[in-house]
Amino acid sequence: MRGLTAISELQVRGVNFRSLTDSIDTSTAAGRFFFHVMSVLAEMERELIVERTRAGLAAAREQGRIGGRRQVMTPEVVDRAHRMLENGATRQQIADVIGVGVKTIYKYFPAG
Repeated sequence: MRGLTAISELQVRGVNFRSLTDSIDTSTAAGRFFFHVMSVLAEMERELIVERTRAGLAAAREQGRIGGRRQVMTPEVVDRAHRMLENGATRQQIADVIGVGVKTIYKYFPAG
């Protein structure tokens, strides 16, 4: 899409584009027509991709799926970590047992 925008800007400045591999020449009426058709097709393709992506996400949501990584710190794990902290375990020990980083433990149980 950036290429199409750049070529459009060149046309505004009076510069024509000529592709040696695709036989596009914007100095001719047929070349400009072909260029505009390709621009419209590229835009339509982008919109179709967005449309399909949204439909896929909606279908996944209807099936109960949520995007992103699975949550490690479920309420049960947070309760377990809280009990470990109350029993004298360090945040590093809790992180090692649960399998998360120490920063994650500090996020749920700030120092102080």
